[in-house]
Amino acid sequence: MVTWREIGDRVLVRRHASYDLNVGLIVGDERCAVIDTRASRGEGTELATAVRAVTALPWVVVNTHAHFDHFLGNVAFAGAPIWSSRRCAEVIATSGTEQRDTATGGPDDLRTTPVAPPTHTFGTTEWVDLGGRAIELAFRGRGHTDNDIVVTVPDAATTFAGDLVEEGAPPAFEDSYPLDWPVTLDTLIGVAPDGPVVPGHGDVVDWDFVREQRDLLARVAEAGRTNAWTDVGLPDDYAAIARERCAAQLR
Repeated sequence: MVTWREIGDRVLVRRHASYDLNVGLIVGDERCAVIDTRASRGEGTELATAVRAVTALPWVVVNTHAHFDHFLGNVAFAGAPIWSSRRCAEVIATSGTEQRDTATGGPDDLRTTPVAPPTHTFGTTEWVDLGGRAIELAFRGRGHTDNDIVVTVPDAATTFAGDLVEEGAPPAFEDSYPLDWPVTLDTLIGVAPDGPVVPGHGDVVDWDFVREQRDLLARVAEAGRTNAWTDVGLPDDYAAIARERCAAQLR
């Protein structure tokens, strides 16, 4: 049975077997924030029910980036404000249906799930008031995609990093900007509170883990610039995709 794990004051994480995806729940005095919504209407509905087992407060939704496993559950939160970066909303609007229709595996109802794009967007930084506490949404730069955001809960020293950080598997490079990614993590490391970090997938980590992943990504970026791919530290299939993405950036 999937359960909530409280990692800070009224800050909870739920890790799912489906895509090994993490979602977050941040509870304020007047509202709660749901961080990512899973990969289908059914998965989103299950998540909404789990949220309601914790709090009856009105909810807002945050999508960390425009990959279907993080946003297709939006439809289960009808009427809720859905926040994302401006670019994330653009990508969901233009490619959300294609992502849904071409996804492999996933829940049975994935392809019948309507795409519900974000309703509220921002450029660089936005604060969302939950009543008695506020959370920061911030675009720190390109990395896993060109639209990743990070959600920070300052009063609980907790960071939801989305897929800018991944645990349990190497970073995913398919839509990535490898030459920018380590710089983006440097920026994040420089401003984030020193507490738990929730990756998009896998177990909750600390900042030592993030720094190690940043160093891996720096080796990838250097390999991309010098075309020297030995001993980078990635499995061959991941390295091949990273190499393609580095080449695309250098064109």
